[in-house]
Amino acid sequence: MKDKVFIDSNILIYAYSVDEPVKQQHVEKLLNSHEILVISTQTINEFVNVMTKKKKLTYIQISLVVQELCIIFSLQIVGPEIIQKAIEIAGKHHYSYFDSLIIAAARASDCSILYSEDMHHQHVIEDGLRIINPFK
Repeated sequence: MKDKVFIDSNILIYAYSVDEPVKQQHVEKLLNSHEILVISTQTINEFVNVMTKKKKLTYIQISLVVQELCIIFSLQIVGPEIIQKAIEIAGKHHYSYFDSLIIAAARASDCSILYSEDMHHQHVIEDGLRIINPFK
């Protein structure tokens, strides 16, 4: 597929989680099926938080993983414009602010698909960004 896709942190975590091998394999196939993969600085921050607190990776391990992520994925910086857009999205579509930041970053990156496990499956944001739960 040639879609430019955005990966939410909840999906990215499964790629590095050995305790959920079925979801890990599913995410690996998903990531390998797209040419252009995008994450944001928020995605990395959420990923680091979960992987150090819940998955118990050391900061040395997580540093290596973050280096790898920055090679594999295009990185969207969350700045003032994305923050303002996230506030609009939260108000209009009733997503949480943090989910709206992910949506706004995906839109700013011109992605056509946002893979997320905990947003509304198949919801299309007005400019054509489709939210997909890859486990449904």
